[in-house]
Amino acid sequence: MLGGVFVALLIAWLIVNLVKTPSDFFTVMLIGITTGSVYALIALGYTLVYGILQLINFAHGDVFALCGLFASTIVLSLLGLNENTSAIGIAGGLLLTLLIVVAFGLLVNTSIEFIAYRRLRNAPRLAVLITAVGMSFIVQNVSLAVFDVNFRSLPPLISESNVFKVGSVTYQWNQFFAVLVTIPVLLLLSWLVKSTKQGKGMRAVSQDPDAAAIMGVNVNRTISFTFALAGGLAGVAGLLYLIEFNIRYDTGFELGLIAFTAAVLGGIGNLTGAVLGALIIGLIQAFNEGLGWAAPGSDWTRSIVFGLLIAILVFRPEGLLGERTPEGA
Repeated sequence: MLGGVFVALLIAWLIVNLVKTPSDFFTVMLIGITTGSVYALIALGYTLVYGILQLINFAHGDVFALCGLFASTIVLSLLGLNENTSAIGIAGGLLLTLLIVVAFGLLVNTSIEFIAYRRLRNAPRLAVLITAVGMSFIVQNVSLAVFDVNFRSLPPLISESNVFKVGSVTYQWNQFFAVLVTIPVLLLLSWLVKSTKQGKGMRAVSQDPDAAAIMGVNVNRTISFTFALAGGLAGVAGLLYLIEFNIRYDTGFELGLIAFTAAVLGGIGNLTGAVLGALIIGLIQAFNEGLGWAAPGSDWTRSIVFGLLIAILVFRPEGLLGERTPEGA
């Protein structure tokens, strides 16, 4: 009952803003889709690992931040890219950076799995949870020690010209770039999980590790591959976030929690749900911070997002697209 009233009020608020300032509404919506695309990459890392191990890898957000900081070093110090670099140089440099950062992310994540989680496969869940929180602080402090406390950012490497302009609604290339990269990554991930031998092994291990092992699936290798995938997604997200925003050692903690909320909202363990939840969170954040009429403003963004997390856990713990299990029933 209360949920229905809340949804009705939310829809009414959006309609009023759409009627009063339609151009602002659609501009903010596009910004929300861009932000949600980055959140989706991080949320998928959470949902991949949870789907196969029932483990919330709280270090994942910090791996994302570490990858973003590492990308800033490559772009600025190693390659020396700036706004005066040719278009071909920027494209080639960003592609090279993307490949290096993905490799770095998967290396960091598989190392975390091997060092911290592998020996705890059969341990009580509380022990694994505490270990995950501890790894989060370790990765965060490694980022602080190596990259210091200051924010890192990139010069405007992507053109700020308009992809399209309809009336006063504009969408710029530097915003569209995140969506342009995210879509093929998501399609590739979906194909890998659903259509390849390794993906079938992942799904088998997620359903029953013992039965999968009996059928010849190498469980340890499959779990390491899953962590590698999640680390690669963190690398992609780190670079995309760096291109659009500033990043520092603790950025991953907050964004990781937001992405975790997105994964829970969509149904953690469900890839499509993680993307849907991330887009919804991105839109909620953009509408809250960008709409002019009766919007709470950026100071309330965290409260709204984490309030939504609590509401989902209380009223629909399986998420929008997840399935209720006996444990969660």
